[in-house]
Amino acid sequence: MSEETKKDPRNESPKGSGRKNFPNAPRFKFNFYWLYGILIVVLLITQFFSWGGGERKTTIDNFEKNMLMTHDVDKIVVTNDVAHIYIKRDKLKEEKYKDIRLKTWGDVENPGPHYYLNTGPSEIFSKKVEEAQKDFLPEEKISIDYEADNSSFWDIFLSYLLPIGFFALIWIFMMRRMGGGGGGSQVFNIGKSKAQLFDKELQVKITFNDVAGLEEAKVEVMEIVDFLKNPKKYTSLGGKIPRGALLVGPPGTGKTLLAKAMAGEAQVPFFSLSGSDFVEMFVGVGASRVRDLFRQAKEKAPCIIFIDEVDAIGRARGKSPSFSSNDERESTLNQLLTEMDGFGSNSGVIVIAATNRADILDRALLRPGRFDRQIYVELPDLNGRKSIFNVHLKPLKINDTLDIDFLARQTPGFSGADIANVCNEAALIAARKNKLLIEKQDFLDAIDRIIGGLEKKNKIITPQEKEVIAFHEAGHAAVSWLLEHAHPLVKVTIVPRGNSLGAAWYLPDERQITTRDQLLDEICAALGGRAAEFVVFGKISTGALSDLEKITKQAYAMVSIYGLNDKIGNISFYDSSGQQEYTFGKPYSEQTAQIIDQEVKKLIDESYVRTTELLRNNKERLTRLANRLLEKEVIFKEDLEQIFGKRQWADREFPPLPPVQALPAANENGAIVETTTEPTPDTTPSNN
Repeated sequence: MSEETKKDPRNESPKGSGRKNFPNAPRFKFNFYWLYGILIVVLLITQFFSWGGGERKTTIDNFEKNMLMTHDVDKIVVTNDVAHIYIKRDKLKEEKYKDIRLKTWGDVENPGPHYYLNTGPSEIFSKKVEEAQKDFLPEEKISIDYEADNSSFWDIFLSYLLPIGFFALIWIFMMRRMGGGGGGSQVFNIGKSKAQLFDKELQVKITFNDVAGLEEAKVEVMEIVDFLKNPKKYTSLGGKIPRGALLVGPPGTGKTLLAKAMAGEAQVPFFSLSGSDFVEMFVGVGASRVRDLFRQAKEKAPCIIFIDEVDAIGRARGKSPSFSSNDERESTLNQLLTEMDGFGSNSGVIVIAATNRADILDRALLRPGRFDRQIYVELPDLNGRKSIFNVHLKPLKINDTLDIDFLARQTPGFSGADIANVCNEAALIAARKNKLLIEKQDFLDAIDRIIGGLEKKNKIITPQEKEVIAFHEAGHAAVSWLLEHAHPLVKVTIVPRGNSLGAAWYLPDERQITTRDQLLDEICAALGGRAAEFVVFGKISTGALSDLEKITKQAYAMVSIYGLNDKIGNISFYDSSGQQEYTFGKPYSEQTAQIIDQEVKKLIDESYVRTTELLRNNKERLTRLANRLLEKEVIFKEDLEQIFGKRQWADREFPPLPPVQALPAANENGAIVETTTEPTPDTTPSNN
């Protein structure tokens, strides 16, 4: 299927319209721990800074000479032999009270008290104040107010115990979050394993009958389960129980489902956890959890440990983009390697792991004795998809005339999770239409929605744009129909779906290898849309973005990975180990890089010229197809047969392999003798 996207300038936001003009700008992400920091800062401010300004300590001499004698004092309050001195408001503006004035908070005036001093015996302090004011007028004299200490228990509680309790609550909450539940005592259990145990009390109800389309993988997994159930059957012949098995495959193929079926069938304790459960913010926690996990497993042996997404801790050492020499993941991986095949004995403990990135795993983890078997869980073939449909259609109310073989043929490249999604979407679509049974069209609509997105019939498209889109999609359909190795067409539409303004559906062949001619025909089919625009209108548009992205990747793969270029030769720069992901250099020289770029451009240019000539020779039929597409908006394979006729290679067989060439012979002295053979003529029909 090819999709074309086209920007509509009317839908673009004007400059300065916010984030839409800056898609790569960093997003603001709220972190819950910021709240802790804000509360702590506010608490510290309230404790160490007085909102009213606070008091400064002074001496009795400074009080008498610089405050009392200069008539600056407003009042004096004595509490428990401590004199609290209030300065008049107009006097606070003087330079000598600058420190007191600066301690005010913002524009809030400091009401006082402003100074304090230890009075000693109250009688002596009173006499000193009276002697200092003996020359004052009666209205100028300041009297002393004596007050008892009225501090209550609640004042002490709020000022001291409440902050301590607040910090204690934060500590308990943080320890509960890091410890995975429970109270504050979880800080002592942070190194414990988080694995969920399935045994006689907590059982898994999924069995191998619920797993379809993975027959080869099921055979190997069932053998491990049988070993746990009947160990004498194998040990009597001298065999040893395998240490581990690694499930490898693309996302959605059923790796975790296969492990659940093992838990349901094994009838032995089953520990299940994810690779990320070992990783924690504290150094050494991952290794501690690995030790605790295997300690529990040994106590319940024979048993199974299942680690999902093992690449979270099993990444090859030295290749992780980490600047720390003592990485937490590495210490966790080292402990896992030791537990799986170290000096200790783990008899009866089998480790099953699942990943879709086996190329980045550490080589020590994959050696025999640790993961003895690598079980490949691949995308289902035609028969596998049929079996998966049978499983997911059981709970659905479907029409008796529904052809499951047809559904399996319409979903090439779909994983088990995709097929489950198709069945669920078909049920939702049928319910939306108020149907009592799910019909064939509902499944086709579900497949279209998953592949291309939801239809957008209300999207505004001008007649000129609609005509360009129609010829673009007609170009894809025509080229794929006229070329031998292009994928057969199923459906073409100019109704906008998802991010595309038009789409074409193809039915790929079920093949395991691809030849150079097949790849070239697929590139021509992808270029059919742009070539049709040029042939009909004499100009091109931006609608071929996804097509150009696809063919560029495909052309570079042909030249630099698959060795399908004469100038580069039988050389591949592909690295299956994944080490090149963390290197800054290329595995070839600048001269070779220049040759690769030239050959890729040459390959695409030749394909574009070939496609353009093909459409020029069939311009009349191309126009008829585009007009029918404008009229109906959706056309099918039958429409192309009416315009172009039956496809010439509809029932073609895969071309036979060339005969095996004999190795060069050796003479009596052991030297190689070059032999020449006549080239075998190519009998495969060509359309070039």
